[in-house]
Amino acid sequence: MSPKLARIAFLLHTIVVNPFTHAIPAGSSSAGSITSSAVPATSTAPTGVSTAPPTLTIVTSVPSATAALDSALPSQEPLPPKQAWCPSDIFCAGSLLQTVGVANLYPDDKTFPTSKNSQAVLADFQNISASTTYGQVVNFVDNDFTGEGTELEAAALPDFNPSPPFLNNLTATLPKAFAQTVHGFWTQLARNTNASTLCGSSGKCESTLIPLNHTFVVPGGRFREIYYWDSFWIVEGLIESQLFSVVNDTLQNFMDQLDQFGFIPNGGRIYYLNRSQPPLFIQMLSRYVATSGDKSILTRALPLAEKELQWWTDNRSVQVKSPFSNQSFTMFHYAVNNTAPRPESYFTDYLTANGPTVSPALNDSQKASLYAELASGAETGWDYTTRWFSVGKENSGLLALNVRNTIAVDLNSLHYKNHVLLAGLYGSSNPAAAANHTAAAASLKAGILDLFWDSQKLAFYDFILDTNSRHNVFSVAAFYPFWVGIIPTEVEQNASSAFGVFSSVNMVLNRYNGTFPSTFIDTGLQWDAPNSWPNHQYIILNALQALPANVSNAALPVPAANQSTFDLIPSGQLALAEASLPGQPVHGGASIVNATTTGPAADLNKGNETVANGGTPVAGEGWSKSLQRQLANRYFASALCSWHATGGSIPGVLPRLSDAELGVTQSTTNTGNMFEKFSILDIDSAGRGGEYTVQAGFGWTNGVLLWVASNYGSVLDTPNCPNLLDTPTVTTAPSGSGSGSAGSAKPTSDAIFGANKPTMFLTLSAIVGFVITHTL
Repeated sequence: MSPKLARIAFLLHTIVVNPFTHAIPAGSSSAGSITSSAVPATSTAPTGVSTAPPTLTIVTSVPSATAALDSALPSQEPLPPKQAWCPSDIFCAGSLLQTVGVANLYPDDKTFPTSKNSQAVLADFQNISASTTYGQVVNFVDNDFTGEGTELEAAALPDFNPSPPFLNNLTATLPKAFAQTVHGFWTQLARNTNASTLCGSSGKCESTLIPLNHTFVVPGGRFREIYYWDSFWIVEGLIESQLFSVVNDTLQNFMDQLDQFGFIPNGGRIYYLNRSQPPLFIQMLSRYVATSGDKSILTRALPLAEKELQWWTDNRSVQVKSPFSNQSFTMFHYAVNNTAPRPESYFTDYLTANGPTVSPALNDSQKASLYAELASGAETGWDYTTRWFSVGKENSGLLALNVRNTIAVDLNSLHYKNHVLLAGLYGSSNPAAAANHTAAAASLKAGILDLFWDSQKLAFYDFILDTNSRHNVFSVAAFYPFWVGIIPTEVEQNASSAFGVFSSVNMVLNRYNGTFPSTFIDTGLQWDAPNSWPNHQYIILNALQALPANVSNAALPVPAANQSTFDLIPSGQLALAEASLPGQPVHGGASIVNATTTGPAADLNKGNETVANGGTPVAGEGWSKSLQRQLANRYFASALCSWHATGGSIPGVLPRLSDAELGVTQSTTNTGNMFEKFSILDIDSAGRGGEYTVQAGFGWTNGVLLWVASNYGSVLDTPNCPNLLDTPTVTTAPSGSGSGSAGSAKPTSDAIFGANKPTMFLTLSAIVGFVITHTL
């Protein structure tokens, strides 16, 4: 192993996933126990959580050379243009950041500490900028960049109630106890800006932090600052926890940013000031007003909500003439003005544009376009996925990004809902404004149905400007219109069509061990298969809830003889043959193999009116409620089982696993992780791929879990978690067994660093969770 890999391996835990089949026999329910540990019938949930700010452990990331200290740095490409929106000579695109980036001193590009006095830093940099060696850069960073992790401080939650009312919605002992435990995690993730350490205009130091005036919740792990779209699902959880003061603070922070910048940045760092994220401020505002009853916030919030919508209209709208109806619509797309690598991912973007595999080499114009695509992809929140690739160029990887030419179905659905909600918030107090937003919503709805809806495939697809056609990649974004209340006429009036829209959800629950993926295409990118994300499970559940009863109250359809649930999906909807779907690894004696990929045996999790870890059937429930119950249980199981597998326990309710079991996940000193993403393939694993290791914490995971607990508590059962000690040691993957790999049974360096390898391994940083590292 190279010194670089050895150092990163020291920093990372590698957790091997137990890729077993969790099928249940016909005639039984999916209710079970956590591994072999019985849950006492009389046990109760923990009763108290400290509201005092936690003690944060500060860990200093040490720069480390990736070559001999006296070796010269590789030659550098010419510097990209200076970015007007990011003026720092230290932390924005320029000679210093590129030199430190090329030196590749940290496992994560985002790691880069606060600097000392900027003038002194730049002077010291000039002294090493000729014939620079790795050792010079290491010494420079060591000497000129100072104390980490001091910009933020833990925040107290004086309104914290250890037993919020939503817990009464849960009936099973373990789910109730786990929901209460997750509720307590807010006390670990709440932050305030540490005013005593801010650089400000003092000249004593320079930092990338955008200071906030109010308390906020961080996602966790490497994401130490506030993030825009994450906050929506965090707010959903905070509402269930009745932490309305923190929700109000979150909204006040976003309103401060709207006042200061005219829009809400991607996150709370200066290098995010050229892009936003999916616009969910108005939805957060509406949810807060509806649940808290506090309408006083609207005096400040409504003008700023208008300001945000105007920013999107001025900077992200485009006229689209439909090839289907010949009508023109004002629609929205992600399109960031950027011609340099993203500062938080500088070396990653630099290599994407200039790496040895780029052939032919890109010219300056092509590089600038690629950097704009990379930043635009980050603005979507889905960074990255084959959904954003130009058709026919998928093998080019990120060089095929075509985000700016994509009219995204989810983005436009959010804008539609924003107008609907604003019309309601204005109400009779400003009928003219309400009418304007009602009209804007109607126009967007017409565009969404015209451009995105395919009535033959029964799905919504993105519209691509440069091909003047719909994309053929099916993704979870197809459910966004239903979430926001846009239901095509043929779905509203036809039960068969309504089920066809959600038939892929039924297939996933029967065919796979985990939850619904972003796409069904395994590319190694984190917003593709096999990854499934908490926020998307929330969207599917809400979309199912939005269906009218007349088309959703019949029993679940059953596939024809000798067919699997894939056969119930409308022809062409997924644009994949059944055998091309990701494989589901299962036991094959001493081996791990992919399950049968066609026919009834492919539905290996099918039970009697339920699925493995899908809860107990409820008499008279229609197919929509059945899918909701199954998906809610499967999501809850994913969060609980992965937390338990990494050291989580609840006194008197859920015993800690043995050291032998926790040794499999290298968690003998850990106390459980809530992961940012999960897997379609199992319930005790996190996702993989992307530009960074799997993160723990985790804000939106916790928020969605609490929302699920509140809304589906009465049908949540105790999950059946895999036995961590029952792990084969031989790996095989028979031909024709699906596009997914059966994975490897033991940790390897490839499992950690091979983002494009379809492995089953969970990788997480040893310094994530509630141990705070300083990041750029």
